[in-house]
Amino acid sequence: MDEDFRSLADRVRDESRGSDACERLIATEDPEALAGVLVAPEQPLWAREIAAFRLGCAGDRRAFETLVLLLNHRDPERCVSASYALARLGDPRTPRAAAALATNGLRTAYALHPVRLLTELRAPESVPALISTLERLLAPDEPYWRVALACVEGLGRLGDDRARPALEAARCHPRLGAAATEALSRLA
Repeated sequence: MDEDFRSLADRVRDESRGSDACERLIATEDPEALAGVLVAPEQPLWAREIAAFRLGCAGDRRAFETLVLLLNHRDPERCVSASYALARLGDPRTPRAAAALATNGLRTAYALHPVRLLTELRAPESVPALISTLERLLAPDEPYWRVALACVEGLGRLGDDRARPALEAARCHPRLGAAATEALSRLA
């Protein structure tokens, strides 16, 4: 059991109060049993999360919808698990979904993990989505500056020169200046 799965298993064990159903989901090697949890009615969120995580990490695309919902969840731990599994899933819909979540102005409070996932995916959608999100978050009193910082850092890692104007603008932001300067030094 790798560290990411162990962390998820420990969390859902607590959430499920050590239920037998949880232990079965953690232990099963049957993808059909896991997929069944995703479509069965009245399943607890922890059950859907562990099933989607395990299927996603195994490259089973039946986990996609559940993982995208979890990527946009209010609980950051669920977002981290979903992002990890989506990065390993290999579904071509993942970059578009992450870009839609990252650029949704009504869901900015939950955009940190989609932004980080876009950076990891290095997909064609990544740079435009990060630029768009960053430009929207450059006001000095912006409460979601951590999302903006993740955009700046991601654009630096991606090294695409299309990000230059947005990164130049971010250099003037008190919380983003140093990271923007570093990111600009990494552009092609």
